[in-house]
Amino acid sequence: MTTQALVSEIKKKQSFLCIGLDVDLTKIPSHLLELEDPIFEFNKAIIEATHHLCVAYKPNIAFYEAYGLKGWTSLQKTITYLNTNHPEIFTIADAKRGDIGNTSTMYAKAFFEDLAFDSITVAPYMGKDSIEPFLEFKDKHTIMLALTSNAGAFDFQTLTTSKKPLYQTVLETSKGWKNSQNLMYVVGATKATYFSEIRNIVPDSFLLVPGVGAQGGSLAEVCKYGMNAQIGLLVNSSRGVIYASKGLDFATQAAQKAQTLQLEMADLMSDIL
Repeated sequence: MTTQALVSEIKKKQSFLCIGLDVDLTKIPSHLLELEDPIFEFNKAIIEATHHLCVAYKPNIAFYEAYGLKGWTSLQKTITYLNTNHPEIFTIADAKRGDIGNTSTMYAKAFFEDLAFDSITVAPYMGKDSIEPFLEFKDKHTIMLALTSNAGAFDFQTLTTSKKPLYQTVLETSKGWKNSQNLMYVVGATKATYFSEIRNIVPDSFLLVPGVGAQGGSLAEVCKYGMNAQIGLLVNSSRGVIYASKGLDFATQAAQKAQTLQLEMADLMSDIL
């Protein structure tokens, strides 16, 4: 999916919502556990209830790897279902990969070619040669960790180096990498006051923003400091949407939570579009 196609979908749906498909078998409705593939059936129901309200889905790969081959099969079925039935949806493999040379190339092939995701999250700690192999893939997007929403982000990301915070150096450096136009960045919603500084460095890039909802981030604050003329945001909600209910109405309740976010997003977008 091209960036322009993503922007068009955002305008069409009046939404920049990304839903995280982080499936924990201890949290899904018990009646699904009787099915052959409860993870896929849960995802399918959530997708069918919410696809008109969001523009992206983001499976966190750990929640599938934890169940071994069965979990990986569920992931493959989920992404195939999305690509076949809802090709307008932007798909994100939340894998946070990051290694050098051929290893990164193989990671990229696994998620971009075999599983056919539109994008993948990566960690930049090993530098340029750990990220550029992902950037070589046409019409695929690499979403690099910049400033995350967890408490440990302050251990390294905000340390001052060369008279500026490390995360700013990472952002500025990444702009010089080959095919950097294919980069997006992860910025946590709980760090909303940093968005102005980040936008000074990457004014036109898309930002993937976790941390709204269960982690306490404010959607209004994120938009105030982070939105650009093309919206430029993908705001993720995982637990707050998919675990709205453990009953037979779980998908309906998830849709209601997603719609609440979508309506707020439409209102926040109205001053720009």
